[in-house]
Amino acid sequence: MTATHTRPATAKQEWATGLTAFGAVMLFLVGLLDIFRGIMAIAEDDIFLTTDNYVFEFDLTGWGWVHLALGAVALIVSFGLFKAATWARVAGVAIAGLVIIANFLSLPYYPVWSVTMITISGFIIWALCVVRRGDVFDLSEEGSAYMEGSEYGQRPGYGERRPYEKRPPA
Repeated sequence: MTATHTRPATAKQEWATGLTAFGAVMLFLVGLLDIFRGIMAIAEDDIFLTTDNYVFEFDLTGWGWVHLALGAVALIVSFGLFKAATWARVAGVAIAGLVIIANFLSLPYYPVWSVTMITISGFIIWALCVVRRGDVFDLSEEGSAYMEGSEYGQRPGYGERRPYEKRPPA
């Protein structure tokens, strides 16, 4: 058996990796749901409300294309987030911001869903902005760096000792 030497993961790095994974999964879901919303709007489904005298009035089919395009780009960017790419974090914040704006402008057509998507997109922006660049592991690898070298690829449980830990003074 060979020993692999990797830098030990800190709690901060594990937290950063978890937040980035959260942002990636939520951006994927927002993209997928925006694609479905775009398809429903393009098909002019009866689920949408029609309002008179709305300042940002736009054709329902036009909103459908906007949501379809944003959803497709959000899906692509979410895959980049799983690779912990810096460009994907920047693009993820931008796409989530555009999703917030698009949902705000189409608020009268589907109000409850728009508010839900605005909230989720706000959490995506928070998750992607809180993490520093050097703290994130590549999420696409089979195991993270803290799992390498542990028995059976499992994370050491509570009370088990990791090889890099030092004993406290007695």
